[in-house]
Amino acid sequence: MTQKNLDSLVQQAANCTLCKPYLPHPPRPIFSLGRSKLVLIGQAPGLMAHNTHQAFNDNSGKRLRGWLNMSEEEFYNPSVISIMPMGFCFPGYKNGADAPPRPECAPTWHKTLLEEIQPSTILLVGRYAQQYYLPQFKTLTDALNNANFEEGIIPLPHPSGRNNRWLAKNAWFESQYLPKVVKHLNALKH
Repeated sequence: MTQKNLDSLVQQAANCTLCKPYLPHPPRPIFSLGRSKLVLIGQAPGLMAHNTHQAFNDNSGKRLRGWLNMSEEEFYNPSVISIMPMGFCFPGYKNGADAPPRPECAPTWHKTLLEEIQPSTILLVGRYAQQYYLPQFKTLTDALNNANFEEGIIPLPHPSGRNNRWLAKNAWFESQYLPKVVKHLNALKH
């Protein structure tokens, strides 16, 4: 497990064109990987991320950084947090919303990259990541209610405005759950 191995994998993933025939734009894998104790696994980049080549650089990202109590500088520092979506490229739109992540990315890249990074904690942001890594939980609420921080796999809702209704109905998320998440992440810094 060397930096050279990780650099080689990152270069391979950055040049991936596996799902090119299915994308509305040329492939542009978006991730940020380093030897960090924390890996965030999200859904797939949106069009803004595709255009700027930076994940979570929108209102969802502001909300997420607020939830995690992280500055932009920390959030975009791969030695602090690696960001790896389920689908590395913008998948286009379906029914007026971002399409689901392409199914090729996670099985092709995640296991190898996670083995190389060896994080102590993985944040699963959104249902696509949770369904892949925590299939035993049928809903977001079940996944959060059964989160096992000691195992280092922490689910979070997607910070999109589309989840405002869920957030309003589940005030415990911000008042009780998020403080536990922040405490866990702060412990990683020491």
